[in-house]
Amino acid sequence: MRVILGPMEGVLDPLMREMLTNINDYDLCVTEFVRIIDSLLPSSVFYRLCPELHHGGKTTSGTPVRVQLLGQEPVWMAENAYRASNLGSAGIDINFGCPAKSVNKNRGGAVLLKEPEKIYQIVKEVRSAVCPTKPVTAKVRLGWDDPTHCFEIVDAVAQAGGDEIAIHARTKVDGYKAETIKWDYIRQVKEKSSIPIIANGEVWNYQDGQACLNVTQTDALMICRGALNLPNLCNVIKRNEAHMPWHHVIQLLLKFSEFEIKGDKGLYYPNRVKQWFAYLRHEYPEAKDLFVDIRSLNKAAPIVDILQRAQALAHA
Repeated sequence: MRVILGPMEGVLDPLMREMLTNINDYDLCVTEFVRIIDSLLPSSVFYRLCPELHHGGKTTSGTPVRVQLLGQEPVWMAENAYRASNLGSAGIDINFGCPAKSVNKNRGGAVLLKEPEKIYQIVKEVRSAVCPTKPVTAKVRLGWDDPTHCFEIVDAVAQAGGDEIAIHARTKVDGYKAETIKWDYIRQVKEKSSIPIIANGEVWNYQDGQACLNVTQTDALMICRGALNLPNLCNVIKRNEAHMPWHHVIQLLLKFSEFEIKGDKGLYYPNRVKQWFAYLRHEYPEAKDLFVDIRSLNKAAPIVDILQRAQALAHA
């Protein structure tokens, strides 16, 4: 079974990828999307979003990293895919699943689920532009508002020469509501299509991972939000490893703080660490309590001080 660390804009950035791949056996990471409009972006844009390109397209632990592109113009998507691939990306992923309004109103992300022909054109151009030895993959939802559209969407990716497709088992309209998950559609797609499929959505623990694999009949999972709720979720899913204890999570938060505070990024640290706490509190009651203490703070030093005190208590 493969487990892939999926993309989350503004959350699963290079630092988070580095930290999570260091403590998990991920098979692949996919970056936050690079927005493509009507130009060939400079190499610096790709290096900034994916500094792993400086190191053979891998994290320091050796996990391959694949650049994700988002856009609606096939030619410009292909031009930028060629550049990202040549810079060292472990293949190219194309985002057809982002539900954000700001993205969809510009005809990117999930809005393209309404246009399978456009999906076909984009994947075909990108596949033609990228070295044949490098995978071209896509991330989709089941459809915009009708899950039965998934068959046509997956067929468009497959017919265009896509190598693999990650399916988030909800429509765009479903958002992220737990009760709307539809793993069974992934199984139906898998039965009808020859393209390899990665299942995504509502996997929070070992039991969820097993249930998703059993229902979808896939052999690969992509996790996103769950990876932030439970930092060692990949290994939990793969080997039924024990959930990371709270005192180890505190150590991870302090390590995150050390790197995040460096340079100009330190200005964003309070918001970034609170963002992570918003996920952690679903898994750890201690995070819920600690979040109350840091919620109103907007400077790094007092937050780190609280974390250090929490670490001392955890070891007491």
